[in-house]
Amino acid sequence: MDDAGIVALYWARDEEAIRESAAKYGGYCRAIAERILDSREDAEESVNDTWAGAWNSIPPQKPELLSAYLGKLTRRIALKRLRGRLAGRRGGGQLALALEELADCVPGGQTAEEALDARELGRLIDRFLDGLPETEMRVFVCRYWYLDSLAEIAARFGFSQSKVKSMLYRTREKLRARLQKEGYSI
Repeated sequence: MDDAGIVALYWARDEEAIRESAAKYGGYCRAIAERILDSREDAEESVNDTWAGAWNSIPPQKPELLSAYLGKLTRRIALKRLRGRLAGRRGGGQLALALEELADCVPGGQTAEEALDARELGRLIDRFLDGLPETEMRVFVCRYWYLDSLAEIAARFGFSQSKVKSMLYRTREKLRARLQKEGYSI
């Protein structure tokens, strides 16, 4: 079934929407959750929560790209579960590595003002990514959105791991320079 048909099932409050979502995007959502949580059981629970989240948010939401919508739900749910699980400890796995790599170029903070700036920062990063060459942007997204390991990215693109590592380093440096130019202190 196509995405529009699945969304129509959600709008009709037909439980078949969940079965169709699971059949079409279950593996995709599970892969996202497993990369974040590094636990098959926690990932499965997160994916189940994704279907509940989709059921509760469609309607009123009417996603144009269902895969991205479900992926974003899964990512948010898995990150929340990870934060709860780690509560005060430093995390492991690909998430910790990816966040550590980005720590030097993306500003962070806890104040209300910084939280309000987060939306603008997100838009700035989106514009930055849109300006990158296609392969560079895809490698960056694989690493920092999907949390793919360097080995997985190298295999997907046919690069050596050192090339991927260098490409990511150069892209982070470009991002750091762009953010500094826009007034974000790193």
